[in-house]
Amino acid sequence: MYSRHTYPGRVRRRAGGSESVDINLVTSQSVGQAIGSVKISETAKGLEFTPDLKALPPGEHGFHIHANGSCQPAIKEGKAVAAGAAGGHYDPQKTGKHEGPDGAGHLGDLPFLVVNNDGKATQPVVAPRLKTLDEVKGKALMIHVGGDNMSDSPQPLGGGGERFACGVIK
Repeated sequence: MYSRHTYPGRVRRRAGGSESVDINLVTSQSVGQAIGSVKISETAKGLEFTPDLKALPPGEHGFHIHANGSCQPAIKEGKAVAAGAAGGHYDPQKTGKHEGPDGAGHLGDLPFLVVNNDGKATQPVVAPRLKTLDEVKGKALMIHVGGDNMSDSPQPLGGGGERFACGVIK
């Protein structure tokens, strides 16, 4: 299954940069083992995120850019939260809305990440509203447990689960 922004083929590239982001598992206690990387490239259609990841649960997962460039745990409401230091979804216009990559909400809302039955994710996705690497440098790239309905209803932030893996975009 592919979303509008998941491309089985290649995306035409424009002259622009790319950045590889190392991704690690995260828990409420620490940043854990490396599970691969995600290459972010500037394309004519927007930023393309090409994962080369392993050891993930199969299925669709929420995939977002978070506001802060840290994957460390943090205390929220008296409880340790995995990658809590990453803050919330990247939302420079302060919309407070989770509307997916096509909506007018958080800029950090990316198309969901698809993980194959073998635990690997290699399918690129494109964020059409993000155009340059400079927009996302110094932010965290987050993978959540479970899917994302790209809405704040019936649950906030797409109903995605806990933070599962994270990397800092440098």
